Amino acid sequence: MMIDLTHTLTTSTEAPMSIWPGHPTLEMKKVAKIPEQNANVTLISLGSHTGTHIDAPNHFIADGLTVDKYDLTKLVGRALVIDVRGKKPREMITWEDMQKWEGQMHEGVIVLICTGWSQYWGKENYEEHPFMDLDAAKKLMETGVRVIGCDTLSPDSICSPECEVHIEILGAGGMIAENLRGIEQVLALKDPIVSLLPLKLDSCDGSPIRAVAWSAGGEYFS
Repeated sequence: MMIDLTHTLTTSTEAPMSIWPGHPTLEMKKVAKIPEQNANVTLISLGSHTGTHIDAPNHFIADGLTVDKYDLTKLVGRALVIDVRGKKPREMITWEDMQKWEGQMHEGVIVLICTGWSQYWGKENYEEHPFMDLDAAKKLMETGVRVIGCDTLSPDSICSPECEVHIEILGAGGMIAENLRGIEQVLALKDPIVSLLPLKLDSCDGSPIRAVAWSAGGEYFS
């Protein structure tokens, strides 16, 4: 079984998308369509951090790696889900909340922070998500982990313009996948693998991704 961890990119007003304040919104326009032409072609305009996406170090680090230069082998790997679904709106996720998984954290493991907040995608309270404490981010980097994913707008509080968690992780050469959905489904997988591959955008600070997870040794992994 493959689990789709990606929100649908849509311009529909019936299924609105959550966007970081000030970032570009998605636009999709048919520039050719059947039967008037012999093929359908769509012009797409969006930000590098639209929808389910990944932040490259260059997002906050001036000389950091861009998505086209990042080692892709680090973006497909064993997933470790940190289940903090009991957190309240705008509540901090501390190292104490994560510490019981410390023995499974090491280089090559992709840590997925499961808050359950993807259920609020497109709603006003999506911005009220729990967020990671800076000390937790530092200790996470000390374990050797370099890639994390979250089912929220950001691992930082939207009320924190400094984005200290971003700077800590990206400054360590890490990557951050944001706006994942359905991370709780990964808990049911045996030895889960996750893929967070970006588009190969020249010198770009981030990219939309099609995030998916599956069980190691299963139909989708060899």
